[in-house]
Amino acid sequence: MNNLVETARLMLADPKGLLAMDESPGTCNKRFAQAGIEQTEESRRRYRELILTTPGLADYVSGVILHDETIRQSRADGTPFVKLISDAGIIAGVKVDTGAKDLAGHTGEKITEGLDGLRERLRDYFAMGARFAKWRAVIALGDSLPTNACIDANAHALARYAALCQDAGLVAIVEPEVLMEGDHSLARCQRATEQVLRAVFEQLYVQNVALDAIILKPNMVLPGLSCHVQPSADKVADATIQAFRRVVPAATAGIAFLSGGQSGELASVRLNAMNAKFKAPSAAAPWPLTFSFSRALQHPALGIWAGKDANTEAAQRALLHRAKCNSAARRGQYAPSMEVS
Repeated sequence: MNNLVETARLMLADPKGLLAMDESPGTCNKRFAQAGIEQTEESRRRYRELILTTPGLADYVSGVILHDETIRQSRADGTPFVKLISDAGIIAGVKVDTGAKDLAGHTGEKITEGLDGLRERLRDYFAMGARFAKWRAVIALGDSLPTNACIDANAHALARYAALCQDAGLVAIVEPEVLMEGDHSLARCQRATEQVLRAVFEQLYVQNVALDAIILKPNMVLPGLSCHVQPSADKVADATIQAFRRVVPAATAGIAFLSGGQSGELASVRLNAMNAKFKAPSAAAPWPLTFSFSRALQHPALGIWAGKDANTEAAQRALLHRAKCNSAARRGQYAPSMEVS
C-alpha cells in the first residue's frame, strides 16, 4: 500500500498532469478518418510513437494512459512503448474496462463492463510495466436521467475495479463522467455530479478501497453543450469545488479532470480558474487539482500530423504547447496570451 500511495503522489506531482491516449482502435480510427489519415494499426502505432517521443513531454506529464493495443506496441526501432515511457521518467497506465454497453431495462443509460477476468488482466498489465489503471463510467443527463439503478450499478463496478487494482499493486483512476450532451443547466449538472460521486465513494468505502491510493477523474461541473446559458470560468470553478467539498473525502489522493469534449483552450481556462481561486491543495480544496485530458491535449497535434512523417516535429510542438498550458493551469498561472496562432 505504501508503494501505491507513493505512485499516486508521483502521478500528481506539481506541476504535471496525465495524458490520456487510451482511445480504442475504433475511436482512434474515427478521428483518423476526419483528419484524412489511413485507419490501420501501423498508423495508430506511428501516431502513438509521435506522442511518446515528444521532447520535453516529461516536464509537464507525469503519466500516460494507454489502450490494450498500445501497451503491447513498440517504436520503429523495436523499443517497447512501456520502456520508452519509463526511460522518459513517466509512469505508464492502462485502460482496463471493456466499454460502456446499454443498461438492460433502462433506455438511454449505460453500464461499463469488464470485471470478468479483470484480476488476471491486471496481473498481466503489471508484468508489462503498468503501474496504474483506469475505468470509465458514463452518466447521461435527461428529463428522467440518471436513474438510481444506473448510478448504483456503475458505482459498484468502479469500486470493485478499484479494489482489484489495489490487490494487483496498481493505482486506480476512478472515472465517473457526467456527460456534457444535453441542454441541462450548471445547477442540474452539479446536483447530478454530487449524486454520482456520493454513490461512488459509498461503494469505495464498502469495498475497503484505500482513498489515498486512488485518483478521481471526474467531469468539471458544466452546463450541457446546448444550454443557452454558458457561465464564466469562475462560476464553473465555484460549482465544481462546491460539489467536491460536499462529497469527495479529503483523504482522496487527488483529482485529475477529464476534458469531456471541451476545446483545449477552454479546458485550460476552467482548470486555471479552479487553481487560481482555490489555491489547491488548500483548506478550500484539499486535493491537488490537475488534468487528465485526451482530445484537449492531442487534437491540434493530430490535425497537424495528418499521417505525414514530415509533420512530426510540428505536431510534437503543438502537443507540448498544450501540455505546457495545462501545466500552467495546474498552478493557476495560465493566461490566454500563452496561446499561439
